[in-house]
Amino acid sequence: MHTPPPTVESSPTKSPNAALETIIQCRHVNMFYEDFKAIVDLDMDIYANQVTTLIGPSGCGKSTFLRALNRMNDFIEGFHLDGDIRLYDQDLYGPNVDPVDIRLRIGMVFQSPNPFPKSIHENIALGPRLNGYTGDLEELVVSSLQRAYLWDEVKDKLQQSAYSLSGGQKQRLCIARAIAMQPDVLLMDEPTSALDPVSTTRIEELIQELKKNYTIVIVTHNMQQAAR
Repeated sequence: MHTPPPTVESSPTKSPNAALETIIQCRHVNMFYEDFKAIVDLDMDIYANQVTTLIGPSGCGKSTFLRALNRMNDFIEGFHLDGDIRLYDQDLYGPNVDPVDIRLRIGMVFQSPNPFPKSIHENIALGPRLNGYTGDLEELVVSSLQRAYLWDEVKDKLQQSAYSLSGGQKQRLCIARAIAMQPDVLLMDEPTSALDPVSTTRIEELIQELKKNYTIVIVTHNMQQAAR
């Protein structure tokens, strides 16, 4: 017996009568670990500037699906899929697609905050620098921290270790690090499950602000959070 698939909810930022732009389209998607079928015949559209929420019990395939959107499952031995997943009509699993390019366009924030063992500043600057960013790097660092609601808390200690931050601050740093890469889509895998209630509220408020500029897909098992 297959585990029930995740439930999908979307919170639109446009009026119900407005046409919604499809960013990611999934058709007849099946996902496997070796012979075990984790996702069965999934169809889904993910729309621009919405928070699309995947909810369901542990083990139902929420994180498997999320990681498939930016090819993170490629690192798991035995994983494979069939069906069609497209970003702006580009087949994400096409033979000529570079997974690294996909991960730049579809950023990810994980369940547990995972800053680099570097300074706060370098956590933001490293990715763009390695990928040939040609704009004002310092301006990008500042704007990314501002968008993540973290700038005022760290502006006087940018050279301190990212490990000196609290759990909630580390998670916002990871969000700032993701948006510094200027992705089209942000994936968030239970981003508040390891945080206290105050930090959780701040992340939820941040997500609502970020959807003005990004398409967000979030995994949660918390029905109250999904409703918010």
